[in-house]
Amino acid sequence: MSNLFAARSLMGLSLGFHIIFAVVGMVMPFLMVVSHGLWIRTGKPAYLTLTRLWSKGVAVLFATGAVSGTVLSFELGLLWPQFMEVAGPIIGMPFSLEGTAFFIEAIAIGLFLYGWDRIPPTIHWVCGLMVGISGILSGIFVVAANAWMNAPAGFKIKNGVISSIDPIAAMMNPAWLSQSIHMVLAAFVATGFVVAGIHAVFLIRNSTNPIHLPAFRIAIGIASVAAILQLFSGDFSAKDIAERQPVKFAAMEAHYHTERGAALTLGGIPDSNDESVKFAIKIPKLLSILKDNNPDSEVKGLEEFPKSDWPSVPVVHIAFQVMVACGTVLAGIAAWCLWVLIKKRPFSRTQMMVVAAASPLGFIALEAGWVVTEVGRQPWIIYGVMRTTEAVTPMPGVWVSLVGFALLYFILSIMVISLLIRQFRDAQ
Repeated sequence: MSNLFAARSLMGLSLGFHIIFAVVGMVMPFLMVVSHGLWIRTGKPAYLTLTRLWSKGVAVLFATGAVSGTVLSFELGLLWPQFMEVAGPIIGMPFSLEGTAFFIEAIAIGLFLYGWDRIPPTIHWVCGLMVGISGILSGIFVVAANAWMNAPAGFKIKNGVISSIDPIAAMMNPAWLSQSIHMVLAAFVATGFVVAGIHAVFLIRNSTNPIHLPAFRIAIGIASVAAILQLFSGDFSAKDIAERQPVKFAAMEAHYHTERGAALTLGGIPDSNDESVKFAIKIPKLLSILKDNNPDSEVKGLEEFPKSDWPSVPVVHIAFQVMVACGTVLAGIAAWCLWVLIKKRPFSRTQMMVVAAASPLGFIALEAGWVVTEVGRQPWIIYGVMRTTEAVTPMPGVWVSLVGFALLYFILSIMVISLLIRQFRDAQ
């Protein structure tokens, strides 16, 4: 196993593990705050019970996310020292601000968890709101740093020497807005559908428990709005990628040959040897429309770029197809659920079963989206500036850490799932 492959695998494993807890930590406080606010306004005991239940989950997931996030911070320096040497002075600001947001989040969650009957209800509610706001800001700052890797800005480079560093311009790089919006909405979709799915299962088994129906309605309402908005965010992101990273855009669609009025590819298995896509469905002109709303516009194919600059086309294309398919299904379910909520009708058993069955799709789309983002940027760790091969540590034996952390994440996953299951059982 090469050091590069082991380092990329370890980073991918850590990111894939951490992102689950990061997005749940961003969204669960808002669900908790909505329930808490409804209890303050109505005085119904079910909302109080639900808020306390969700707050325990927030605490467990916050702790796990903090640990896995710390691991990622160390891995950036240990696995990619040359990257940090170049990038550190440029994108240090979003990492510093993320640390500040995390610090505020930790204080706010402590006040919320231990403030029951100790601080006024309104202030207590504000503490919960601050947990959510600081969690969202923390995620946005990290995404801004990742977006800089896709759209480097805020510096000049000449003969390998970095100068004229502008940290604000680096943080507010051309990719940060589209990536941040897409990521925040994805977090609400993934978390909202999973929470709604869990409570749907309990409702199907026992419809008499008073907390599961309001929990389901809160979660599915928030998730459904986010899923509809995500369709527009996805279009915004695709147009942004087509402009800034045409190689990634072509790989996402397995678009090998430059053409006008390019067709959108659905499904299929790319074959980079003969530059074709087998078993695909083509929708005429739709890729050109997706690129810039012009059905006759030219879309550059992979043939325009050196093969040494191509990412893994099969991986990027299949991950992109998975992400889009999951998002489309969830948007359809979201429209169905929003119609029920707007009409103030009861949810049927069939609808709850559909939501429960589809609930993992948000996280599948989330993980697939990060594969598109990270693998699609390859072979660059800083797009157009530094290749991944130039940034990896020369220290041998990274595969040992890969195996060790895989076992650690597996054990942590079992522990977290067990704790959450126990909490839900206690609520029955």
